[in-house]
Amino acid sequence: MWVPTVKTQYRDDAIYVGLDRPEKRNALDEQMVEELHEVLDTAVRGEPKVLVLHSLVENIFVSGADISELLDRDADSAMRSINAGLFEKLERFRWPTIAAIDGYALGGGCELAMACDFRIASTRARFGQPELDLGILAGAGGNWRLPQLVGIAMARRLLYTGEIIDAEKALSVGLIDDIFAPDELMDSVQKLVDTIGRRSWRALELTKLSLGVNRQPTTTFDIIAQALLFESDDKRARMQAFLDRKGKRNK
Repeated sequence: MWVPTVKTQYRDDAIYVGLDRPEKRNALDEQMVEELHEVLDTAVRGEPKVLVLHSLVENIFVSGADISELLDRDADSAMRSINAGLFEKLERFRWPTIAAIDGYALGGGCELAMACDFRIASTRARFGQPELDLGILAGAGGNWRLPQLVGIAMARRLLYTGEIIDAEKALSVGLIDDIFAPDELMDSVQKLVDTIGRRSWRALELTKLSLGVNRQPTTTFDIIAQALLFESDDKRARMQAFLDRKGKRNK
């Protein structure tokens, strides 16, 4: 039975996009990616609205990519840039975007948040890029969006070590824009939506375009590098070990 993993709610100046895959801790799989593509494709043709990404699962934003899917992905899958393509579309969305992060945003979850214009977090939010431990890289934008936000030194630290940082640290290094208590997060996000909504939508759109003119992405390199890693025995062994450990914890 097909169960949707993305739920949308339209308000006056915003589209609230709720991620809802509780049994997998909102792990990003191809179904969720496709549903988010559909949301963006529909929203970009509609009335101007701020797009708010948030989670409907307690204490989880996105726990990362679905490792059970990644284990079987090969070079061809990497070249299709499944996650990177979505994040590029999200970053290029006509209107401002906000990630409301309450809980863990790891791997692809952190990359998803970084593709948004604003990242507003709760005090229990956690961030990290643990891809190297799985034999792959942060190939959906993490390798270049992260240093743009936090600087090259902190990006090296987070990418090379897989360190998970809390919301206070994320704020201090520039990864997020603000922190609120969990029960205040969504009201605070709505206040930001209200503030943005009082601006000229056409001027907002052109300002966003202007800010992206000089961006220097490395998406092509990341896609090719990920394709090579997806074919490696090391990647398969590390991901299988991760799934085995997870299986033991769930027994």
